[in-house]
Amino acid sequence: MAKSRFHEAAKKIGSAVGKADRTAHKVMKAGKVAKGELADIKKQIDALAKQLQKTTKRLQKALS
Repeated sequence: MAKSRFHEAAKKIGSAVGKADRTAHKVMKAGKVAKGELADIKKQIDALAKQLQKTTKRLQKALS
């Protein structure tokens, strides 16, 4: 009887560890995707900032 109780406890612990491992992998994968998306957004922001600087220079020349 004691063996089967330990066996059942080991099953529960194993399944809990497996679920936690799967969740950790999902979070890690989502983190990688988010990091890539943030890098793309940063590139877009840099491009817009550069465009804004050019436009500002043109506007200042036109108003001078």
